[in-house]
Amino acid sequence: MALRILITNDDGVDAPGIAIMAEIAHALSDDVWIVAPDGNQSGAGHRFTLGHELSIEQRTARTFAIVGGSPADCVVAGMTHLLGDRPADVVLSGVNAGQNLGDIINCSGTAAGAREGALQGAIGIAMSQAVNYENGREVDWANARHHGLAAARTIIAAADGREHYYNVNFPFCDPAQTKGISVVPHQRFSRSPFRHYPSDNAGKFFVAIPETPLPLDRAADFEVLRRDGYVTVTPMLLQQSDMTTIRRLEGKLSLD
Repeated sequence: MALRILITNDDGVDAPGIAIMAEIAHALSDDVWIVAPDGNQSGAGHRFTLGHELSIEQRTARTFAIVGGSPADCVVAGMTHLLGDRPADVVLSGVNAGQNLGDIINCSGTAAGAREGALQGAIGIAMSQAVNYENGREVDWANARHHGLAAARTIIAAADGREHYYNVNFPFCDPAQTKGISVVPHQRFSRSPFRHYPSDNAGKFFVAIPETPLPLDRAADFEVLRRDGYVTVTPMLLQQSDMTTIRRLEGKLSLD
């Protein structure tokens, strides 16, 4: 039986990156579905739209937009309703316009799409195409388009169980200069990269990332992608409990 693949993203159902993800998915299977937000949901993280009605806009036989929904909402709608009695085997989230690295993955709607896919029992893979923010935000999709299929195929083949999801980033270099795939940890920053950023409009401000917190781990995703030119793959655990600390604290905490 062919893989059943569900695609989502956080840039919206009409974003160019989701079309590239569809190309990747269709090279893996003929059973491909798209369920994505009707508009941009970047930074939504794993938010669910609880307590508010959502609606489904059908675009084609297997393409749906969730009006006002987050990536996590979209995966739930796809896995538990739109795909009927056979949920997807693989959830592909992206391809995002811009890298999702380090602690930034905690707010990433792209990562959340893959995470919710894994929580629903699928192999969850988030993909992002890095951009050089120093030269503007224009995205060159060549690396994701050229290497995305191989990355997805090898991750699916190597995936062990459903206790992980996978965060993939493609470097902003010519595809021919990409050195390969590197499996790396994500960068833990010395502090949150998010800051209050004043607006030019009086009394207004943005939440933004004005600078990257230093130092950076040379072996983590941020530097391996940027300096070394590898496609980075970071396996992320769904079980977030720190078992080492649980064992260390056993018998040491008390209400006395």
